[in-house]
Amino acid sequence: MKHNWEEALKHILKYEGGYVNHPADPGGMTNLGVTKRVWEDWSGGAATEADMRSLTPEMVAPLYKKRYWDVVRGDELPSGVDLCVVDCAVNAGPGRAAQFLQQAVGVPVDGQIGPKTLAAVTDMPADELIEKFCDLREAHYKSLPTFATFGKGWMRRLDSVEAESKHLA
Repeated sequence: MKHNWEEALKHILKYEGGYVNHPADPGGMTNLGVTKRVWEDWSGGAATEADMRSLTPEMVAPLYKKRYWDVVRGDELPSGVDLCVVDCAVNAGPGRAAQFLQQAVGVPVDGQIGPKTLAAVTDMPADELIEKFCDLREAHYKSLPTFATFGKGWMRRLDSVEAESKHLA
């Protein structure tokens, strides 16, 4: 829902943390969940390590809003569903988040949240949808070759997002 955007961003940034450049992370240099590649694309120029380290929540908020919240139609999703879908979009990509949402509500999976998906979303109880969505996300994480390295953190984040999403619902 539209009024949940700022709270969703706060929750996401709590888990995205600060600057990291873990050798096993395919995203490379990352700050506040924004990879160097994504920031360069967003800002239109090359980014140095110093640029990446200097990112602030205020700087990345417009990127999160446009590239994740708006793409998954966060303003149109029920309260709670919006958080779990946008958090997934940030962590695994908007297309994958849309696919999980479509799988959870039983509509054809095309990775685009349109009128049919939104109608199916509103027909399903939010807490049931959140649970199905999070189960799909968990299965995805466990299938990744980097699960041994990052899985504990992903699962902690997923548990928190699921609990907060159900609370909002």
